Amino acid sequence: MHPIKKYIYIHNIFIMIEFLSQISFVEIISVFIVMYAIIDITGSIPIFISMEDSGKHIKPLQATSVALGLFLVFFFTGEAILNLFGIDIHSFAVAGAFVLFLLALEMVMGREFIKNESTGSGASIVPVAFPLIAGPGAITALLSLRADYAVVNILLGLLLNLILDYLVIRYLDKIQKLLGANLIFIIRKFFGVILLAMAINMFVNNLMVIIHPTP
Repeated sequence: MHPIKKYIYIHNIFIMIEFLSQISFVEIISVFIVMYAIIDITGSIPIFISMEDSGKHIKPLQATSVALGLFLVFFFTGEAILNLFGIDIHSFAVAGAFVLFLLALEMVMGREFIKNESTGSGASIVPVAFPLIAGPGAITALLSLRADYAVVNILLGLLLNLILDYLVIRYLDKIQKLLGANLIFIIRKFFGVILLAMAINMFVNNLMVIIHPTP
């Protein structure tokens, strides 16, 4: 093997090892809970069923694939866009915490503060992939999480969410019968409270970094 190619190969291995060494089960679960609470796939079950009943067929793989693409584009280019406007990730995280706080209040209080508008074209892409899965709140949260969690853990937590989203859409009827309206309601309220606490924690942690930056 050519020395330069060998060096690049070894260098890539070390980068991969360092990347994998950052994997944290606790962080993955934390990211999963945040994204699950915001996407609220179980709360969208009645919407999906209504679409199916009205003749709008939803393709689970297409919907989750498009959502994943949107998440990745904003996740890897979002920071560059912030830098373009002179905004650091911690300031964005504080703003994102406000959005998470409002979304949590929606779940707990049952009132709508942030409205998602949708069009009538392509149910799998609009409104399922966007904005029901990869909505403004979820995209904002994904960018905000970069201030507190390792990239690998955010991506794994996101992937677990999208796998869950796929399964929910794929087995809509069975899940609705299994859980029932009452249990879906309880799950929504529970994760609303969890999200509320996480939003406050994200706000406080990043505000302290802004007020007292590390030299």
